[in-house]
Amino acid sequence: MASRRILVVGSGGREHALAWRLARDPDAEVLVAPGNPGVEGTLRCLPIAESDSPSLIAACQAEGVDLVVVGPEAPLAAGLADALQRAGVKAFGPSAEASRLEASKWFAKQLMREAGVPTARAEAFDALDAARAALRRAAPPYVVKADGIAAGKGVRVTSDRDAAEDFLASCLERGSFGPGGRRVLIEEFLEGEEASVMAVTDGERFVLLPAARDYKRAREGDAGPNTGGMGAFAPLESVTPRHEDEIARRVVAPVLEAMARRGTPYRGLLYCGIMLGPEGPLVVEFNCRFGDPETQAVVPLLEGSFADLLDGAASGSLDRSSIRRGEGAAVSVAVVDRGYPERVEGGGRIEGVDRLAAEPGVLLFHAAAAPDEGLWRVRGGRALHVAAVGPDREAARHRVYRALERLGGEGWRFRSDIAAARERARAALGAS
Repeated sequence: MASRRILVVGSGGREHALAWRLARDPDAEVLVAPGNPGVEGTLRCLPIAESDSPSLIAACQAEGVDLVVVGPEAPLAAGLADALQRAGVKAFGPSAEASRLEASKWFAKQLMREAGVPTARAEAFDALDAARAALRRAAPPYVVKADGIAAGKGVRVTSDRDAAEDFLASCLERGSFGPGGRRVLIEEFLEGEEASVMAVTDGERFVLLPAARDYKRAREGDAGPNTGGMGAFAPLESVTPRHEDEIARRVVAPVLEAMARRGTPYRGLLYCGIMLGPEGPLVVEFNCRFGDPETQAVVPLLEGSFADLLDGAASGSLDRSSIRRGEGAAVSVAVVDRGYPERVEGGGRIEGVDRLAAEPGVLLFHAAAAPDEGLWRVRGGRALHVAAVGPDREAARHRVYRALERLGGEGWRFRSDIAAARERARAALGAS
């Protein structure tokens, strides 16, 4: 009988990947709320919205949940971890105050300045005329970001000033991103190679997970608008042990110390979006949760007890020896609605999904899809993630695309260049 019951909160591919990995630990029984139809095939799902804190707390108490792992950023920013802790339920995820590192990019910039963390120069604006004037003073390429949470789409990087000005108006005048776009940042453009480095922390101690690369742009060759993420691979070979040491010393440790000084200790997952440039690692952004789609490529590489690691972080007693990095590599590719992200049509048919689950080295992490008479219907932007592991990146990439070739149907697509050779895999600045 399992000695620890864990509830994963969320409904996407990231949450499916977290739940899948936690369920591999022999002493963990995993529930998911609300989950999705693909998760329901293997794990018990509770029909509770991630925003419904009272019902989640009641379910935890009724089910005897020992640990809650919160996947998405919105419930964390709304204070779900705080509410769980007040009710006596252990939660992996930062408080609402600590989640401001993601909920406000300007707050994160100010904290980095205080802590001496290397990052791009930036100015913040809440008036359109002042923002336009600042853009006219800036040199292309222009980097404009919505200050708040914007589901991975609140960034415009362009050399076209008209397009940058239109994005400013979209945020500040048309309200396209709601509260998340009431303030914008205009940032210095950073040259280099992007990396996603995730740290599990108890507020003082931390452990870095294998570095990953994600692909935000909608189209081949990193063209098109930003999305929530079209795929990822891990480990990212260009993040060397020297880079990891520098990120630990110059980014993660100073941020944790600064948060503790403010009386808002940071416990949970600190996602560091890094640009590797000639000056060393620079911070592009912070997120307060596991990356999506990076998680789908990172967790298959973790050996040991993932549950112990997250439980220790939530308890303030992180044990770095709980996990270790396995050999090999993993590549994950998102299968998305053909109009994603600009115009999600829905209703696409994906055939052959269930056959892939039996293929060696292939993993399926479901998101916005639902079963329908032997196939799966696309019900949102990212329907599912097909991942594969192999002895190296090229082997994993070959395996995942061979699996994708076996899918049929219509109304969906995927990028064919995830984890391709480096000259084709340059990810433009644009994580949000």
